[in-house]
Amino acid sequence: MKKRIALDMDEVIADVLPKFLDIYERELGVRLKREDYWGTHKLYRTSKEVAFIRDFLFDKGFFADLPVMEDSQEVVRELQEHYDIFITTAAMEFKFSLEDKYDWLKRHFPFIHWKNFVFLGDKSILRADYMIDDNVSNLRTFQGKGLLYTAYHNTAEEAYTRVNNWKEIRAFFKQERMKDED
Repeated sequence: MKKRIALDMDEVIADVLPKFLDIYERELGVRLKREDYWGTHKLYRTSKEVAFIRDFLFDKGFFADLPVMEDSQEVVRELQEHYDIFITTAAMEFKFSLEDKYDWLKRHFPFIHWKNFVFLGDKSILRADYMIDDNVSNLRTFQGKGLLYTAYHNTAEEAYTRVNNWKEIRAFFKQERMKDED
């Protein structure tokens, strides 16, 4: 039986950051530089002036056209040879995200069966051997090995194994397979 990987979608395989930067610029007339938001929640949580940007997450189509994280398709396909991959994404808070995310996954990851799409609200119910997520709160309740995917909002976190990109994920799981073979 293959080990399981629970794989988050937003900010792990789907790049939400460019969309937030575009909305911020369109609504506030300022294009943020990396140093303006890196290590913060400035894009939509820090102050009352920008809190309204979070409301765009509720719009139909917000999640439909997100860019794919570099190398994610290739590495996920490779991981499927050795692991059962489940896309585990919070899709209940934002009503329209469920359909947007489903369509996005079918378009960009057609090699993952729809039965391996897990749309949920609380990830604490997940049971897998590994979880890759950008949200520390999801990793806190996870009982397997958690990998923290670097995102602008989690840079200070040190409690989890950090992966910065999909090449590092490939290398991590190659080492895991070598350990399992010993």
